[in-house]
Amino acid sequence: QLQLVESGGGLVQPGGSLRLSCAASGFTLDYYAIGWFRQAPGKDREFVAAIRWSGTSTYYAASVKGRFTISRENAKNTVYLQMNSLKPEDTAVYYCAADRSVVPTTATGRYYWGQGTQVTVSS
Repeated sequence: QLQLVESGGGLVQPGGSLRLSCAASGFTLDYYAIGWFRQAPGKDREFVAAIRWSGTSTYYAASVKGRFTISRENAKNTVYLQMNSLKPEDTAVYYCAADRSVVPTTATGRYYWGQGTQVTVSS
């Protein structure tokens, strides 16, 4: 069974950092592009960042560019989202998604989805 599992969420103060992980089980991520999305309470899920299977191209939402970095370590079957300079508005459940054909950038896309990890930015 193909599964994606996110981890690394938690409570952090404004200005702090967190690193989220998206690990795959049941398949290898080597030829999958990966996207990170988030959904805040009462809001639609939105695109955050994505990376091609090769790792050669990355994409970011304007709201996180310069603060978040997506990377992958295929040997560990894991993709990361390093989040720095966190703001209260970054509070959301963060999801990763995988696809072999397209780079996941659409919040309603028919990708493989994980269950999400909560990130709360608050003092």
